[in-house]
Amino acid sequence: MLEIIALRALLVAAPFAFWFAWRAWARRSGREMGATPWPWLFAIGAALVGISLLATALFHRDNRGEVYVPGEVTADGRVTQGRFEKQDPATK
Repeated sequence: MLEIIALRALLVAAPFAFWFAWRAWARRSGREMGATPWPWLFAIGAALVGISLLATALFHRDNRGEVYVPGEVTADGRVTQGRFEKQDPATK
């Protein structure tokens, strides 16, 4: 879950990082810069997050027809990860 939130946070931050890097480069080369376009940067970040959510919904693996097997603690104290397993059609 943290990986998903971090990815979305990076997508929101990307337009800001590009803008400020470009602005720094332009100022070093002597170009006069105007005001920072905050609404545009937020809109582009929101659009990137929206596109990533659509891509997740379209390309995420479907687990219907599978059974969730929760993680377990083994005899030696390790915890196995939960997983999905194919459901046997005969047991439906």
